[in-house]
Amino acid sequence: MTHIISTDQHKKSTTYGQKVQVPVTLIECPPIKVVGFRAYTKGPHGLAAFSEEWARDLPKEISRTIAGIGKKKKKDPEEAGEVKKKRGVDKIKENLEKVSEIRLIGCLQPSLTGIGKKKPEVVEIFVDGSVEKQFEFAQNFLGKELLAKDVFKERDFLDVCAVTKGKGFSGAVKRAGVKLQTRKGKKARVVGSIGPWHPATVMFTVARPGQLGYHSRTEFNKKVLVIGSDLSINPKSGFKNYGVIKNDYLVVEGSVPGPVKRCIGLRKGIRPAPLEKHVIEGVEFIASKQ
Repeated sequence: MTHIISTDQHKKSTTYGQKVQVPVTLIECPPIKVVGFRAYTKGPHGLAAFSEEWARDLPKEISRTIAGIGKKKKKDPEEAGEVKKKRGVDKIKENLEKVSEIRLIGCLQPSLTGIGKKKPEVVEIFVDGSVEKQFEFAQNFLGKELLAKDVFKERDFLDVCAVTKGKGFSGAVKRAGVKLQTRKGKKARVVGSIGPWHPATVMFTVARPGQLGYHSRTEFNKKVLVIGSDLSINPKSGFKNYGVIKNDYLVVEGSVPGPVKRCIGLRKGIRPAPLEKHVIEGVEFIASKQ
């Protein structure tokens, strides 16, 4: 995290026309390699996989996630004279009326960053529009890279899906904000009563010790202030606990879940855009000293 300096253009704000400081988060976004796409049909229990098509040149790191894929074959079935099976793209094209949805298969490239990670995540990416447009889009992007600026624009609101910082086993005071039992009992950091004798049960509403953090969470409506590629934003010593940004990045207003170097998911906001605290028109300064 860092902060920016900008001019507040919100006419009803007390700081209208003044320079304000806004806390932001820098998110490095290396390109996603589109390694394939998969077609789904509607079955009795929801969506069912129908067929899929994979790119010819797969990144070698994908074999760390999916065993036996991404390695070169010793011989080509066409050269050996063997009967080659029908490609997935042809099967999908012939049965396009049966397909209800097509999703991209994306392979992340953490090796392009400086965090030292090699094993990539393989994810499915939703494509909007009719099935015909989805199929055309998937064919055009097969084997290509998907950039952040191809999906998001400045001033857009996005949702962040991530895993929060893990804090281990914690007591009720830290986990649920229970008040200390000072001068009232033998123990201080406990709940006064966990339930009645009759019925002899502990309700789910009672604060109990347990796991705190390392939970899947989604935060809505984070505003994208800058989509940048200028690497001069890096401080001389790199960002604390992270290092140097080497790819395109997003400057998002506020904080996001999870520690540094953890993979997070970004999507366009599914809720209506909220009222903005500061209507920012232009970012004049991004603090990069650590």
